[in-house]
Amino acid sequence: MSANGVQTGALVGKPIPTAAVPGKKHALLESKALFRYGFLALILIAWQIVGPHINPIFFTYPTKIAVAFYELTVSGDLLLYLSQSLEVMLYGLLAAVVVGIPLAVLMARVRWLDWALDFPINALYATPLVALVPLLVLWFGIYLKAKIIVVFLFAVFPILINTYQGVRECDKNMLEVAHSFRSSEWLVWQDVLLPFALPYIAAGIRLAIGRGLVGMVIAEFYTTISGLGFMITRYANNFEMDKTFVPVIVLMALGVSFTSGLKWLERRIAPWSRANL
Repeated sequence: MSANGVQTGALVGKPIPTAAVPGKKHALLESKALFRYGFLALILIAWQIVGPHINPIFFTYPTKIAVAFYELTVSGDLLLYLSQSLEVMLYGLLAAVVVGIPLAVLMARVRWLDWALDFPINALYATPLVALVPLLVLWFGIYLKAKIIVVFLFAVFPILINTYQGVRECDKNMLEVAHSFRSSEWLVWQDVLLPFALPYIAAGIRLAIGRGLVGMVIAEFYTTISGLGFMITRYANNFEMDKTFVPVIVLMALGVSFTSGLKWLERRIAPWSRANL
C-alpha cells in the first residue's frame, strides 16, 4: 500500500500540461483576424489566378488594378476626383448631423412636434430616395449644391431615427433626478439626454456614412462631371475595367476608414458606450 500511495502521490503532484498546451497551440488558429484576413487572401489569390483567363472587357485582376491605381495616383486624377467626392460627403454628412440630432431631441421632448413631424419624416424615409435624385438635379443643377442635398437626404434619416430612439429610451429616474435639482431644459439635454443617447447617435452616424456614400455616388452618376462616381462611369463606358475598380475600392476603403474612425472617437469621448464591448 505504501508503494501504491507513493505512486498515487507522484501522479497527483505532477503537472498535467496536456490541457494547457493544446490551447496555446491553437490560439492562433482560433483568432478571428486570422480567418478574416486569411479568407481575404484566399479570395485575392483565386481572383489573381482566374482573372487573366477572362475577357478584359468584362473583368480584371488584382495586379492589374494595382498598376491602374498607381497610374491614376501619379497622374493626379485619383486625388482630384477623391477630393471632390470628400467635399460633397463631408458637407452632406455634417449637415445631416447638425440637423438630425437637434431635431430628433426636439421630437422626443416636445410632444406636439413629435406628432407634427412623424408622418412626413416616415413618408420621406419610406420614399425611394434614388427616385428623388433626378428631381433634385433638375431643381438645384448638376454642381456641388445638388450633390450635398442628396447626401444629406440619404444620411439624415438614420441619425434622426437612432437619436430619437435613444432619447425616448433615456432612464426616467435620471430625468427625475435632474428635474429635482431644478435643471433647465438645456442642462437636461447636455447632462442627461445626449450622454445617454450617444451610443445611439454613433450607431446612426455609422449607418449614415454608408448611406451617404451611396447617395454621393448616385448623385455623381447623374451629374457625371466630377467625383469618384464620374470615374466609375467614365472608365466603365470605355471598358477600362482595371481603372473602374480603383474608385470602387477607394469607396470601400472610405467606408471602412470613416466607420473605424467614428468607433475610435466614440471610445474616446464616451467610454461607457457599447463601442467598448
